[in-house]
Amino acid sequence: MRLLLLGGSGQLGHALAQVLPTAGDLVVADRSRCDFRDLDAVRDVVREVAADCVVNAVAYTAVDQAEQDEATAARVNAEAVAVIGEEAAKRQAAVVHFSTDYVFDGTATRPYREDDAPAPVSAYGRTKLAGERALAATNPRHLILRTSWVFGAHGANFLKTMLRLAGERDTLRVVADQFGAPSSVEMLGAVTRTVLEAVSRGATPWGVYHCAPQGSVSWHGYAQFVLQEARARGAVLRAGPDDVIPITTAEYPTPARRPANSRLDTTKLRDTFHCALPEWELGVRGVLSQLLPQDRS
Repeated sequence: MRLLLLGGSGQLGHALAQVLPTAGDLVVADRSRCDFRDLDAVRDVVREVAADCVVNAVAYTAVDQAEQDEATAARVNAEAVAVIGEEAAKRQAAVVHFSTDYVFDGTATRPYREDDAPAPVSAYGRTKLAGERALAATNPRHLILRTSWVFGAHGANFLKTMLRLAGERDTLRVVADQFGAPSSVEMLGAVTRTVLEAVSRGATPWGVYHCAPQGSVSWHGYAQFVLQEARARGAVLRAGPDDVIPITTAEYPTPARRPANSRLDTTKLRDTFHCALPEWELGVRGVLSQLLPQDRS
């Protein structure tokens, strides 16, 4: 199976580029090959590679900046996705696309299922939902993987920000009334390989799936766990887990609203593809082992 990975230099794309060669003949297109704000360039690369499956890891993820530049966010998160879907459909090729918990408003009291009605409260969420709908409208052979709180050793993310700030400050103030599951790019890569194996066998129930690790935590609890594990690995930090002060969302205003509940029900994914999703803590430990390797000598 010939695969085209779009966004190979991003946080998620970097991880996918490492694991997807085991799933097929992989071609990687990053920003140096294709400006994903240029719809003609996106169309050209999809046509040129002529893959059996396109894996789209491109996204405009500057959540707060999107409030002031929704047009660019929409170009990358929705209009480009429509182009990918159209061009892939011409070859009867499949598309695997990543979306977000931000398509929901976060007011539910349980984890969100795939059939729950989306109601985004931010420009980022609106554009990602528009991308989902554009792909579904242009290509029936699609798999949309919604995930949450993505992190890895490559790129910028909350985990790495907490490590940096804990090295600079005596205390950290972190929101404690938003809950979700931190999703490692390694887990997402493993799931993507699993679903691509199903695509290659012709045994794919197309549609939307929720993909996140087991368990949930607040941003505050997540930060405490990161610092606890980092110190256990020998990191020298000014702030430790007891120095993380819980605050409310109202005490940390941002241009974009965040869902209070980002928990995703992954039953459909696990039952359909027989995916064993790890606890979120395992993903954090795995990334910290890359960022803070211990001397075994």
